Amino acid sequence: MAAGPRRDTRGIVDAPDLFAHVRFRRREPAPELRRYLEHYWLIDWDLTEPYAAHVVPHPSVNLVCQRYGAGGSSRERSGYAEVGGVDPGLFTRKLAGRGRVCGVQFRPGGFRPFAPGRPVSAWTGVRADAAGVLRMPPPLDAVLGPEDEDARVAALDAFLLALEPRPDPRAALAMAAVDRVRTDRTVRRVDGLARDTGLSARSLQRLFSAYVGVGPKWVILRYRIHEALEAAEAGPEVDWARLAADLGYSDQAHLVRDFTATVGVPPTAFAPH
Repeated sequence: MAAGPRRDTRGIVDAPDLFAHVRFRRREPAPELRRYLEHYWLIDWDLTEPYAAHVVPHPSVNLVCQRYGAGGSSRERSGYAEVGGVDPGLFTRKLAGRGRVCGVQFRPGGFRPFAPGRPVSAWTGVRADAAGVLRMPPPLDAVLGPEDEDARVAALDAFLLALEPRPDPRAALAMAAVDRVRTDRTVRRVDGLARDTGLSARSLQRLFSAYVGVGPKWVILRYRIHEALEAAEAGPEVDWARLAADLGYSDQAHLVRDFTATVGVPPTAFAPH
């Protein structure tokens, strides 16, 4: 079972700058939902100048309820809900004026019990209307309307519980495998992870496609890029050759190449000067 909302900011590019522009909070879901969810994330902003937020996404599906103030389209002003599959690249969202987002980050492998009709890979790289993915749409007025964020959290709890997710042993296996990758740097190869989970490499690939949305090799790489991004933002004195070895790369050049391909710039661009 998940141990509550993460306290780290892994994946958020320049987290201090983001937090200076928006109110960002993580909240814990109802106990019955914690086996499936990482946390809820709530963002409110009131900006005098537009701001672009950048995230290197986790291998997670998100349910995102959002409402924007003046300047947005009629749909944005009235509010809408999307299911966002795992995003393969850098996610950028431009914020302006006033707005509010209430999001649900599912644990990698934890979304399928809420939408069992299709493999999670069907949503990879896709942002789809929530009403077309889930069997009922989120109650936007209850989720986005109250100023009391406890009321917003309660509305999300009630909605997700009403979807009646059923325990799924394969979802539990997928969640455990991804947790192993996230927390254990020694997991560097798909065949080793397959042995740890008692599956063949091909069966592990099928499990990840059905329940995570991306392959195990992609998940291993993404969590290592998160660690590299965290190191880059911590300070300029990073031994990149040593970090590359610690993360399982054959050399520094391969780490820099993967980091640059994912984030768009080399790691030295994020180091404070």
